[in-house]
Amino acid sequence: MSRQNVSSGTKWEPIVGYSRAVRIGPHVHVSGTTATGENGAIVGLNDPYAQTVQCLRNIENALGKAGARLSDVVRTRMYVVNIADWEKIGKAHGEFFGSIRPATSMVQVSALISPEILVEIEAEAYITNWPGIAKPLQPPTRSSKKTGGG
Repeated sequence: MSRQNVSSGTKWEPIVGYSRAVRIGPHVHVSGTTATGENGAIVGLNDPYAQTVQCLRNIENALGKAGARLSDVVRTRMYVVNIADWEKIGKAHGEFFGSIRPATSMVQVSALISPEILVEIEAEAYITNWPGIAKPLQPPTRSSKKTGGG
């Protein structure tokens, strides 16, 4: 299977040596993503809800570049600097993933890369409509016809 590296175009990717996302076959792994806007500034200063929304928009964009959608996400990991903000962060996550319901974790960390960043989110996706993916097995159906027996 071929590897596709997805870049968001930030100056840090080549310096640190990472990609915003990496796709191998039907699997897409999205790096820790912050609330960085198109202009490079953090969106939603001092607002964990707004930062979470921007993180998830950035993840959605990276997934799209890799040929995936939010509905393909099977796992997220949320790193937060203040676990007391869990309801605000969780509300935003639920607005994006309420019907998808990926496996997830939210953990408090002592700091992120910059003091104004309150949330960083990773995501993993599995593209189920990717060519070559076997269809899920269906449970056997029971025949309504009675068979003879002893």
